[in-house]
Amino acid sequence: MAVNNSLVQKKKQQKFSVAIQSDGYKNLINNTLGNPKKAERFVAAISSAVATNPALQNCDAGSILSSALLGESLNLSPSPQLGQYYLVPFGGKAQFILGYKGYLQLAIRSGYYKKINVVAIKEGELVNFNPLEEEIEVKLIEDEEQRENANTIGYYAMFEYLNGFKKAMYWSKPKMEAHALKYSKGYAAKKGYTFWEKGEQGFDDMAFKTMLRQLISKWGIMSIDLQKAFEADIEAEQKESAEFVENETVDNFFDDETPEEVKQDEVIQPDKKSTKKDKDKAVDVSEEEIDEIFGQADFFED
Repeated sequence: MAVNNSLVQKKKQQKFSVAIQSDGYKNLINNTLGNPKKAERFVAAISSAVATNPALQNCDAGSILSSALLGESLNLSPSPQLGQYYLVPFGGKAQFILGYKGYLQLAIRSGYYKKINVVAIKEGELVNFNPLEEEIEVKLIEDEEQRENANTIGYYAMFEYLNGFKKAMYWSKPKMEAHALKYSKGYAAKKGYTFWEKGEQGFDDMAFKTMLRQLISKWGIMSIDLQKAFEADIEAEQKESAEFVENETVDNFFDDETPEEVKQDEVIQPDKKSTKKDKDKAVDVSEEEIDEIFGQADFFED
């Protein structure tokens, strides 16, 4: 289908708050989600997320919609307060970035995990960690306020399957710091705007994501939804990293090397029944498809 370049350019110049109210967008969202109430809730949630981030308001509206539809297909919330996924401004477009709470949600929903957790270990709490047996001994600070204000010295993540298989990891904070410096070019350059640099809570959130990502991708069972979110997350990081190398202006917002375990032959696959169920839930609308649709949309006409 041929696309009128002037119309596409006009679309890209529209703010999301205007574009989302157009008949073209409304029809696309309703047709994609197939439920008017679900579509209404989706529009309200995305509009709220964009309104709280001035940088997003200047992003290409199509990229915001395609990223948000990916989050919707995974049944994750775009609310920054929930931290399941983020719409991150990048080069004039929005990128889907999975948060550590999104990893937890998708893992829990897979139905394979009896337990899964990630936690910061505070100063004075760690007694011993045996990497051979993957056993940790800690003495937690009982006072919640005191614990919250204590310095973080490391991070612990673990999961247990329903069948009893367990896996656990512990990284010291210096190891996590070295990891961040190696794989986040923006953080290494100390630009001041990376998630790693958003206070201790920001660093901890990034560390939690790194721990879960390492743990699940290497040893965990990954549902179709989790693989889909994982691959989208890596793709966004690779784009950001490449752009940073070229312009030295864009951070690789969410950590991390592209792990070797992302290769399909190394990912533990779910059973076929679970796979079919997950596939039935998937909703895919690419930014290119949105561009093509809106290149023909009548709401651009003055």
